[in-house]
Amino acid sequence: MTKSKSTPDNKKGKPTPKRKVAEAKSKSSILSPAASRSDKKRLKEQTRLRRTEARAAFMRGDENALPYRDKGAARRFVRNYVDSRRSIAEYFLVLIIFVLFLTIIPNPTIQLFAIAIMYSAMLYAAIDGFLLSRRVKRLVIAKFPNESARGVGMYAWLRSTQMRRLRAPAPQVKIGANIN
Repeated sequence: MTKSKSTPDNKKGKPTPKRKVAEAKSKSSILSPAASRSDKKRLKEQTRLRRTEARAAFMRGDENALPYRDKGAARRFVRNYVDSRRSIAEYFLVLIIFVLFLTIIPNPTIQLFAIAIMYSAMLYAAIDGFLLSRRVKRLVIAKFPNESARGVGMYAWLRSTQMRRLRAPAPQVKIGANIN
């Protein structure tokens, strides 16, 4: 074997660094410089504020803050239409919890009555959702001829199944409001 001469280009003439040292050197060059504790705290606070503002804009129904699924005049109309009416589907969760408590009672008549209430509410909610879907689709086609009515029926039905307080974006109209 021949000995190579030490030159600045090939960096010979010194021992190969240990793996731990080489990994630490490569990690430190990849990562950004360590921020101070106060910088990290300020950055975290700014991120939290931006997230809070974006959430508030989404709940207000600002068009720029809405996801694709909720954007557009047709979807806003559907949200307002659904929010202006009551539906048994929005109370379904509460009804199911009530039925659950009734089925705990060891009386077969009460249990049968509770199950009948549950199935009749399910049937009524399904029929109401189907009719709502058709009605909303027809209204959107008439009111917004240039916008696609694809998916608005399902959008309306799914929104009608959520409890009013838990709907996002938050309802913009009162129950019973006239939506044209």
